[in-house]
Amino acid sequence: MTQAPVLVVVDHHEGAPTPPSTEALTAARTLAAGAPVAAVWLGEQGPGEAARTELGRFGVTTVHVPELGGLAPQLAAVATEAVAAVVAATSPQAVLLVSTYAGKELAAGLAVALGTGAVVDADRVERRDGAVAAGKTVLGASWETVCTVTGPLPVVALRPAAVDAEPAPAAGEPEVVGVPVVFTDRARAVAVVERTEYPATGQVPLAEAQTVVVGGRGTGGDFTAVEELAGLLGGAVGATRDVTDEGWREHSAQVGQTGVTVAPRLYIGVGVSGAVHHTVGMQAAQTVVAVNTDPEAPIFELADFGVVGAAEDVLPQAIETIRTYRGS
Repeated sequence: MTQAPVLVVVDHHEGAPTPPSTEALTAARTLAAGAPVAAVWLGEQGPGEAARTELGRFGVTTVHVPELGGLAPQLAAVATEAVAAVVAATSPQAVLLVSTYAGKELAAGLAVALGTGAVVDADRVERRDGAVAAGKTVLGASWETVCTVTGPLPVVALRPAAVDAEPAPAAGEPEVVGVPVVFTDRARAVAVVERTEYPATGQVPLAEAQTVVVGGRGTGGDFTAVEELAGLLGGAVGATRDVTDEGWREHSAQVGQTGVTVAPRLYIGVGVSGAVHHTVGMQAAQTVVAVNTDPEAPIFELADFGVVGAAEDVLPQAIETIRTYRGS
């Protein structure tokens, strides 16, 4: 008898699975414990040869491609009904996603559609007493919790960088299967009528960056030095909620409870006070460096290295030192 698979909704960019998705596939293999790992590929086209090879490298045996009929998978209702159709066709033991904005929304939509529960921003997923359990930190990382879904199908969204991506011991070419979807009027009620392509910045995506430089209110809205430092370190630029509320940076750059969760090797907070709603989004950083004029700022309690000083004084010195060290 065929074992029920663990189903992973794969995020992809320019035809390739994203690094957080390969992390989710790694977690799925551990959770499956020998059962198949299957992927859901949402898009106008199925995965190309390179993507299939990459999915196979991480242990995927089957790629399910919902037939969208021209509907946009970026719309939550469309994505929810498409993945629900795959669930109905495969009867998986669990569904894993990446805990991005879209992933959280999709996890919630699936939970409602399937009459089950969802856990988002999980940093691990495992079996406990035969049940799927997801671990996550709460209350500003002061507590670690373990959540189990009491509904019929666990839906878990994993935080990016929570799991080290590891290829499967034996890779193979996955089978690609189309899945018919009968969309409701609700899913058809909204359509994408226009797309605007923005030029690539060349910057690493914030959620995937190994170095993140975050500017807070203490920057006064001037991110010139923050961007230069991030560029030198090959990292990404983030911001606090105060900064995005002021309109100094776009909301997509916000790190924190209502923004992006990051887990870089190096986090540098510039003019960041360290409010809980921000620190919950960077608490998994391996090394934290804080620059702030206030020696009593809460961020220093989390920092491995702290500099009491103004951003306009400290950052130019740091940039000059790095350039000198590199001989550039």
